[in-house]
This record gives sequence, structure tokens and C-alpha cells, in this order.
Amino acid sequence: MNTADAKRVLETALICSQQPLLAAEMAVLFNEDLTADAIRELLLELQQEWDSRGVELVELASGWRFQSRPEMREYLDRLHPEKPPRYSRATLETLAIIAYRQPVTRGDIEDIRGVTVNSLLLKQLEDRGWIEVIGHRSTVGRPALFATTKHFLDDLGLASLDQLPPMDNPGGQLGVVSSLAGDESDLQAQLDIAPVETVDADGKTILLTGTPT
Repeated sequence: MNTADAKRVLETALICSQQPLLAAEMAVLFNEDLTADAIRELLLELQQEWDSRGVELVELASGWRFQSRPEMREYLDRLHPEKPPRYSRATLETLAIIAYRQPVTRGDIEDIRGVTVNSLLLKQLEDRGWIEVIGHRSTVGRPALFATTKHFLDDLGLASLDQLPPMDNPGGQLGVVSSLAGDESDLQAQLDIAPVETVDADGKTILLTGTPT
């Protein structure tokens, strides 16, 4: 199979997939004749070929996917004008602390924010798929350790935690909050434009923007 045909296969698989795909997973498309590294090179070429279009190919924490570009949001919103859910400042601050200081316990979050953390707030973030319990600290009561998920990174359009913006003031307890949730509109806007995919009546995958369900 030549390069052009291989890229066409990858393009089709990614557009039709409901979830991001890893390069290693896509090797099965070629009966393992292409390595994950070779597929990654083809994906990078494909990414450049889509550079000037309204849809882009991106690599996220859970794999590669096609998604609508952020600047297309205002137009796509006219098709689906429903407003995404809003999150309180306390929720965004808690999410920011977990993202930058993970793994953290509920007590750690309360020490940084200076207030008690509502259990329902943590449950909301867990139900949303943005945080999860990854273990327990070896101390009295063995409190749960929270960390962000790949789904959280996917929704922010990031491939790894290294791509989070730097903290404005790493030395201060509230520096972790000010970087990501100090202006809550920044994070809220990113969460609002997280791309989602839907399938129309003809079985075609449609890429939209808006908070995923």
C-alpha cells in the first residue's frame, strides 16, 4: 500500500470513529504491516494536509481524532444553540488544584482553598469524568487521592499535563488556582468548546463544538 492510500485509510478510520484512536490501535488497519511509529509519521503528514480547513487532526491524551476548530464554534452553535452547563468558581478552583497538584486529598484541597470542600462538588467532577480516585494516602483514615483523567485532557484539547499553562506564582498556595481558575472564564471557555462527535440519520459522523455529554 502506498503512502497516499495509507493516509486515506487512516483518515477514514478517524472520521468514522466515535473515540480517539491510538497509533498502535490503528496498526490493525494494515494487518500490522505498519509500525506505530510509521503510522504516527503518516498522521503528522495528514495533520498538515488539514491545516487550512475548518476541521483539524489533533493528538490528545487518549489518541488522535478529527475535531472542529475553535473558531468554527460561533457557526456550529447556530445548529445547536443550547447552552452548555456552567460551573461555579469553587468547582473550577478545585479542578485547577487537582490538575496542578495531583495526586491530592480532599484535605489538601481544603488547605489550599481555605474552605471546606463540598462532597457534591467532587462527585460532580467525578461524574463528569474529569477526576478519579487513584489510590489512598498512607496516613490516618487513608484519605482518597484524586487526579485528573485522560477525559479531562481530551476535553481541554491537551495531550498531556505538561501542556497545562504554567502557574503564575508556583510559590504561593493560591498560585495554583490563579493560573487555571483565577479568571474562571478562561477555563470555562475551554470546557465549552470541547469538540464532540455526533452521528446523523445516514450514519455519518458530524464534528461539533460544545461541552460533551
